[in-house]
Amino acid sequence: MSRISVRGIAVASATAVTSVGAVVGVASSSQASAQPAADSTTVLADLPEGQRVQQASLTEQVRAQTDAADAGARKAAEQAARKQAARDATARKEAQAKAEADRKAEEAARAALIVKASYSVAEIQAMAQAIIGDASQYQCFAGIVARESGWNFTAANPSSGAYGLVQALPGSKMASVGADWRTNPGTQIKWGLKYMNGRYGSPCGAWSFWQAKHYY
Repeated sequence: MSRISVRGIAVASATAVTSVGAVVGVASSSQASAQPAADSTTVLADLPEGQRVQQASLTEQVRAQTDAADAGARKAAEQAARKQAARDATARKEAQAKAEADRKAEEAARAALIVKASYSVAEIQAMAQAIIGDASQYQCFAGIVARESGWNFTAANPSSGAYGLVQALPGSKMASVGADWRTNPGTQIKWGLKYMNGRYGSPCGAWSFWQAKHYY
């Protein structure tokens, strides 16, 4: 074997070894790349015993806080509903009371249109109470009428021309409420109430003025 042949074999052998190494290296690299990466998410079961207990405790605390918040919201909603129901009940009672008062006033007003030959003081007072409605305002109205006419619906002042329960001056003014102003105390009461409200704000306002001046 010549020197040239030996050197050629050596070179060929070295090349073969290098090629095989490269192939083996590529295969090794491919196998390493094919292995799955470790899961970065740790589940509760993979935690140590102490950490699992701590994690479970935190979960229970969050659940308890959520339940407490829900219970508080329900309680607040129930309280608001009860308060609204109470307000609605009060409003209904007030509406019913007003409707009843209006009904009675309307009945009294209709009764006042029925002309009688005579009326007792008690009948006239009951009529005034029904028309005026408010008890305190009635007392003020009654204070004026008692002093002006003594509840005599035909009382007439010959010198001034004042007439009726409230001594309207002149009496014909009461015709604005009803043509039967001379004989119907209900018409006189309604006119007197309208006059007191318009001039003094209320019968009690008129009564305060009367007490100071002895007229109104």
